[in-house]
Amino acid sequence: MKVIDKDNKWPVPLVELRTTGEQRFVSDNAGVIALDAPDLMGRESWFTVVGHGYEVPKDGFGYRGVKLTPVAGKTLTVEVTRVNVAKRIGRLTGGGLFAESQKCGDEAGWKDSPIIGCDSVQTAVLGGKRFWFWGDTTLPGYPLGIFDMLGATTPPLPFTTFEPPLRPKFDYLPAADKPRAVAKMPGSGPTWVFGVTTVPNALGATTLVGSYTKIENHLTVRRAGLCWWNSQTGRFEEWKEIWTKGDSSKPPPMPDGNAVAWTDPGGKAWRLFGNPLPHLKCAATFEAWQDPKQWERLTPEKLKDADGKAVVPHTGGIAFHPWRGRWVAVFSQKFGTSAFGEIWYAEADSPLGPWGTAVKVLTHDNYTFYNTRLHADLTPKGSPVLLFEGTYTAEFAKSPPITPRYNYNQILYRLDLDDPRLEKAKR
Repeated sequence: MKVIDKDNKWPVPLVELRTTGEQRFVSDNAGVIALDAPDLMGRESWFTVVGHGYEVPKDGFGYRGVKLTPVAGKTLTVEVTRVNVAKRIGRLTGGGLFAESQKCGDEAGWKDSPIIGCDSVQTAVLGGKRFWFWGDTTLPGYPLGIFDMLGATTPPLPFTTFEPPLRPKFDYLPAADKPRAVAKMPGSGPTWVFGVTTVPNALGATTLVGSYTKIENHLTVRRAGLCWWNSQTGRFEEWKEIWTKGDSSKPPPMPDGNAVAWTDPGGKAWRLFGNPLPHLKCAATFEAWQDPKQWERLTPEKLKDADGKAVVPHTGGIAFHPWRGRWVAVFSQKFGTSAFGEIWYAEADSPLGPWGTAVKVLTHDNYTFYNTRLHADLTPKGSPVLLFEGTYTAEFAKSPPITPRYNYNQILYRLDLDDPRLEKAKR
């Protein structure tokens, strides 16, 4: 089977077909489903369509699905209508990106990564390479995987097209077939690194830096500090501890979240840190980044939709988009109609606000999509395309059926900023 967008005929990943016998089939990055169900061959069968923003019309009983008669060796097409503003491009991480296609004899040359799942990405460009860092990581060999960050590199512009099928190729550190932890900080528990950016020092050398936390009991922070990327060892190393559990009830504001470069109207260069809107800034130097006395706290403003109703952000980020000529924000909503699964868009003339009307651009049906990361620098300056990704996971949702292969992985979406449905964001 092939699942395609009715509007543009693009293949649509992550569309699930469910039979009346509760068999579940999910389209891969090429929109392909290998229907390996002998009991359905030659028999008219009902398939409920579940697509997280892609759907088919309801029938007279309110069911959304299609009737198909599978035949061995025959390709059936399911056309779905996109109801979200954002377009799904495909899965970036995990195994089996083209598994359904390969069952059908296609994509024979595709080689999957050694990673099954990974959480929340940070990126930065250094030395002619784009570095990608993920949080807790699942491996195929055992339920416990990597819990001190995973790293990989790509060219600075890794994608030549912004249409599916998506073909991400990461060079995992230290070698493609032997990924390992790249941020083991002192103490027990997983290490999470956020606020990754590059800053020059007084001598002009550029350093890749970040903020780390040590975690206990799933989500509790027990230590927090600053770290830097050692290109000789290929690891993050601790620069200094900022806080430890017992000093206060929670860590102080730090250069964490998502980092973005900004030059103010007076010409001074800054690094802004927020999740999504900036909560801290420091001068764009290594000396300022590592000195808490030079950090300036910011107060993120409250965001509202077109009806004036508050939209409370969970996680996300901001970036300047050349085509729009404005700052843009993409973020998940805290406790919307799905648990952190609804994504919103907003604009401002300055990264410090004021921010305009928030517009909903994406909904995941009872599934979580958190730690949204913008990739405004991956598309040409003259393009209206804005790319963003997030972690797709059943975590925090209300006991949904877990999506095979996709769960706990990064999915890439695309916003076309010339879409008239985003006009309200200019206000």
